Amino acid sequence: MLGINCLVKRKGLYHIITSKNPQEMENLSFFKSCIGNEQKATIALFNACESKNIDYKPHEVNRSAREIIEHITTHLIDLNVILDNPICDETLTLHFNDAADAAKQLNKQWELLLKKLENYSVEKWETENVELLVAGKPFATLPRMQMMWFFFFDIIHHRGQLSSYIRPMGGKNPAVYGYSADTI
Repeated sequence: MLGINCLVKRKGLYHIITSKNPQEMENLSFFKSCIGNEQKATIALFNACESKNIDYKPHEVNRSAREIIEHITTHLIDLNVILDNPICDETLTLHFNDAADAAKQLNKQWELLLKKLENYSVEKWETENVELLVAGKPFATLPRMQMMWFFFFDIIHHRGQLSSYIRPMGGKNPAVYGYSADTI
């Protein structure tokens, strides 16, 4: 049987825990592992954006790189709200000067999230509902863990979208899941 890996933070260091029984890994533990692994790649992608071309978009119907960066960063703010509250009115705007400034704000929110997750209650994670509002209007009500995964997967989706903008903006794609053609 294959082992299931889980990244656990103890005394400031990450350790990989392997279980032969998939039932032993809780959804919360798996989420912690996944979200922790995506931080570095997302920040590297923000830093790869050429600030002089941050308003680039491949077509008039697409979001600009600036708008995607804003969207991803506000999702980290919302993940922090979702952990602490039964209602989240989605954060839609965020001021930042350039991609490097956004990367700093993203990192701050990510670190706050990881800290909150360290001792988070499995019961709250699995049993409490969170209502998502968009511009004050009800959008969805989901169990907290599903809402967290919903936002997390959207971050990954938009990070992929942003990665396709990097070269046309004059930047080099960083390694996200292994090497990129620009990092070899």
